[in-house]
Amino acid sequence: MKLQPQILIALLFFMAFDLTGQEVKFSLKLTESISPGNPVSLDITSFGLNVNDTTFQLFRLDKKDQIRLASQISIGERIILSFAADKMLEPGQKNEFALRVAGKTEAKSPVGIKKDNQGVKLMAGSKPILNYQTAMTYPPGGVNPIYRKSGFIHPLWSPSGEVLTRIQAPDHYHHYGVWGPWTKTHINGRAVDFWNLASGEGSVRFSKLLAIEEGEIYAGITALQEHLDFGAKGEDQVAINEQLQVNAWNVDPSGNSYMIDYTTTINSPLDSGILLDAYRYGGGIGMRMTEKWHKDNCTVLTSEGHDRLTADGTKARWCIVEGESASGRSGVLFMSHPGNRAFPEPMRVWPINANGDRGDMFFEFCPIRHESWMIEKGKNYTLKYRMVVFDGEMTPEKAEQYWKAFAHSPQAILIK
Repeated sequence: MKLQPQILIALLFFMAFDLTGQEVKFSLKLTESISPGNPVSLDITSFGLNVNDTTFQLFRLDKKDQIRLASQISIGERIILSFAADKMLEPGQKNEFALRVAGKTEAKSPVGIKKDNQGVKLMAGSKPILNYQTAMTYPPGGVNPIYRKSGFIHPLWSPSGEVLTRIQAPDHYHHYGVWGPWTKTHINGRAVDFWNLASGEGSVRFSKLLAIEEGEIYAGITALQEHLDFGAKGEDQVAINEQLQVNAWNVDPSGNSYMIDYTTTINSPLDSGILLDAYRYGGGIGMRMTEKWHKDNCTVLTSEGHDRLTADGTKARWCIVEGESASGRSGVLFMSHPGNRAFPEPMRVWPINANGDRGDMFFEFCPIRHESWMIEKGKNYTLKYRMVVFDGEMTPEKAEQYWKAFAHSPQAILIK
């Protein structure tokens, strides 16, 4: 994996624009409908725009009307324009847009970053969406410090402020909010477990921030996480380097949901590579749910129609996990991308009797559930997930619509 140096990206777009400025017009080629509440991300690298020294504003062209849309540009290997859909966008319709050079005005970041000595919070205005923990977190007093950990998401808040994650549950001190260590692995035939910290074989820890983004519709970070092998000869060795990119979107016009993209890219610097053994836990994206949720107030529904009694070990495009909250009902829609290994992706869903009589809740998309995965030296492997964190109701029809928007990216066609 080629790791980029630390970058600060803050490409912001503003309300005022220069009517005499240059513009480019483009249309959207859609294969699926996109509804309000879904972001649209377009590769505009071929447009040839000087995005380094220029700010732009986006307008949707509707007959004689020009509707200004919240938007953001990200610069990396490709140039990506993202915006929030303000109406239903349908395949076959005339979906045309104009990207215009903007006039200078005071910078604003409706979706931003707040850093402290514990971690990085992604914020929607003054409301936190999630915290990515950079500092080492130690277990409660009297518990073996071997359970210390960094590099995880907690808390994850719903829009109403309900905390949906849990860390260091007494039954599983190694559970840390949203995270994804690999469990059963082998390096040159030697077993290494990065998940069960009590084994003392390995762990996954935060190393450094590689990038920060903030703007009108999303804020995000890219972090380097190191999967450390404690049983190597000599000093602990890095068995896997991971670039974790987390973007939090605030694009739901109702204000009842946030959207989080969770993209992990791994590779191994080891000459032998590393074998990720088939097992019911490991990698992907896992979440230990709030202690408020149990078998009597928490439900599961997958894209294939499975509930909490039958979902474990099955495959799905998406899975809804929800439970009671102070606002009535809150939950998370987990989505797996079609480009992921083993898609539709196997899941680990705790049955109601998996963790004692209470029936606590754990969910994971687990790409090695049924088949081992050999990670070869120097090769990059990417897994993409999206979560919709919501208050209220999530219907199967709405979940499928969210997944289609995530799975099928539209294409921008330049109008000359």
